[in-house]
Amino acid sequence: MNLHEFEKTIKKLFSSKLLEEHDDYGFTNTSNDNINKIGYATNLSLETIEQASQLGIDLIVTHHDAWDFLYGLREECVKKMQGHNISHFWIHSPLDFVEFGTCTSLMRVLEVDKITKYSSYDREDGELPGIGEYSNPLDFDHFREQMCIKLNEPVRAWKNNNKKVQRIGVLTGAGHSSSIIQKAVDEGCDTYITGEATLYSIQYAEFVGINLLVGSHTFTELYGVETLVQKIVELHPGIIATELKEAHFELNH
Repeated sequence: MNLHEFEKTIKKLFSSKLLEEHDDYGFTNTSNDNINKIGYATNLSLETIEQASQLGIDLIVTHHDAWDFLYGLREECVKKMQGHNISHFWIHSPLDFVEFGTCTSLMRVLEVDKITKYSSYDREDGELPGIGEYSNPLDFDHFREQMCIKLNEPVRAWKNNNKKVQRIGVLTGAGHSSSIIQKAVDEGCDTYITGEATLYSIQYAEFVGINLLVGSHTFTELYGVETLVQKIVELHPGIIATELKEAHFELNH
């Protein structure tokens, strides 16, 4: 597979409407046009590039590009990728709002029985969480323990009602806005799951009586990247895909 064929595959997996509405993806570097090995992670970093080099990766696929406000990081990453002959593609908002994307993938990892709504974006209402249901309500503490095991990291938890976990709202990554939590409440959710929390998230969840579970930005979104890469491999069976390991640095302190 070359980069042109890879780009055609992305357009096959994502609707043109979604890609046009969320022009939040692309190549950061195109050093290598011969793609046999893909490495994937949530974030582009010097550490993931070094791993990719050691593993003989041709193309890194991530959810995030190097953020503009991490001053100088993108330039250093590009230099390192050029030195190791590695290309890089990132896809942010389209992966959050495609049906198989970040929220859906996390709900599947959490073994939701039924997804009633996919995460989406509305011009007027903004980001809308995915909604999932369990056939048999779950004890809150047990649910948190299982989420810790699945994400392999400590999950912060605030129990704000006496209900068992049955109907959850999910917006991975930076889904900490009180407006998004309110949308989960409006959908009848007893529990809300995201990858970041602020003072306002915690206060608002307590005020409206919805349980709040918060993993890391990185590991609530990793499964969406994994799903995307699995779909690419299904369309190009000769490709080898490998996870580039990232540290649980967000919740380790």
